[in-house]
Amino acid sequence: MASSGRRPEHMAPPEVFYNQDEAKKYSQNSRMMEIQSQMSERAVELLNLPEGQPCFLLDVGCGSGLSGDYLSEEGHVWVGVDISTAMLDVAMEREVEGDLVLGDMGQGMPFKPGTFDGCISISALQWLCNADKTSHSPPKRLHRFFSTLYSSLVSSCFYSIPRTAVRNSPGLLFLTLNRGGGRAVFQLYPENSEQLELITSQAMRAGFSGGMVVDYPNSSKAKKSVLVFPSFFCVSLLVHQESFLRTRFKNMKGKSVKKGKDWILDKKERRRRQGREVRADTKYTGPT
Repeated sequence: MASSGRRPEHMAPPEVFYNQDEAKKYSQNSRMMEIQSQMSERAVELLNLPEGQPCFLLDVGCGSGLSGDYLSEEGHVWVGVDISTAMLDVAMEREVEGDLVLGDMGQGMPFKPGTFDGCISISALQWLCNADKTSHSPPKRLHRFFSTLYSSLVSSCFYSIPRTAVRNSPGLLFLTLNRGGGRAVFQLYPENSEQLELITSQAMRAGFSGGMVVDYPNSSKAKKSVLVFPSFFCVSLLVHQESFLRTRFKNMKGKSVKKGKDWILDKKERRRRQGREVRADTKYTGPT
């Protein structure tokens, strides 16, 4: 494809592509931060977590911690994994609230069975479809990742949904795969249908089941793909997703990424409880 040369995963391995210059964009580019926040919000909604109950979540490809920020805002505790030291450095500079782990998702998740209530991942999974080294086998790395993720999610008995469910509404694709108890949501940019088949086949080989939801498939600009590996899936989302996304992006357009005073005070209080050094509150703290 003509645009394939512009795909980040075709330029360099992720630990090389996401260098210091690239990492800075995730803390300085307001547009990029806004988009990341929107996708994280959508991913958390698709997790369908118990309302009002803090959960322990995994963020795969956490980068600079923008998606983790949203998890913290929702009251969840999280652990982030990323292969880029530059991105994790930015996350630490931003003083994100989650714990950070340097690791290659293709080598598997280094966590005990049943650790996490759920998992999200924004714009990371497609990197496993490329062989950056002669020793890399995309099918094997995908299976290693999915099998260890499957193990690290909590298990319980819920119903599953059909593998594929597509709506012809105008850029997000959701592949829903069920683990049993814990749920995982992956937003990604597949290069073609072969990559999607590779990903879903390895996920199902690891034990997942589920389906795919497509939002905005006819928009090459807005199209984003999301894999959802849930314990159960709220079918009503298939009905309401089009109006949700149109309303969401319409409402978010032009909004500032700055948070209100109450949000800032609450975040500072959480950090004090964690034993972190926090500046004293003043009349200038946060926008009024």
